[in-house]
Amino acid sequence: MDKILFKIGSVRGTIERYKKAFADSSNSGLSVAEANVQFYQQEATKLKRQIREIQNSNRHILGEALSSLPLKELKSLEGRLERGISKVRAKKNETLFAEMEFMQKREVELQSHNNYLRAQIAEHERIQQQQQQQQQTNMMQRATYESVGGQYDDENRSTYGAVGALMDSDSHYAPQDHLTALQVEVTL
Repeated sequence: MDKILFKIGSVRGTIERYKKAFADSSNSGLSVAEANVQFYQQEATKLKRQIREIQNSNRHILGEALSSLPLKELKSLEGRLERGISKVRAKKNETLFAEMEFMQKREVELQSHNNYLRAQIAEHERIQQQQQQQQQTNMMQRATYESVGGQYDDENRSTYGAVGALMDSDSHYAPQDHLTALQVEVTL
């Protein structure tokens, strides 16, 4: 079987056989056309035989038509099949390990990206919470200012009114003579 496969690809051998057949035909008195026909017929016969042998070998590899094989060839076939199966299993395992390694790397990448997204969401929620707290604080301050601000305005008007009345009644005095300190207490 192995010898057959090497003969198939031998271009040099084919050329050498052609030259030999051509030389033999010139010695035997055949014309070039007849020598070519004879050469190609021989090559076609050899190729048909090789094709049959390869087909039989493929059947044997598939476990078909084994009854005609002697014990020695069966053992040889078994050894080739075991080596082939070993290579197939090794390639399969190599591919599986490569896929597992890729999937593990992908898992790490996805976990990292997931952690990043969770951090982004937490940061966004924290900012929103701060904004809501700030809005509530602003609203409370505004409400306090509005409720207390009215009292200050009333007190300020009455204080300014009393000071104005004093100044009007004491207008004949010089301002520097009767200046008194006015204390206004403001509580929030």
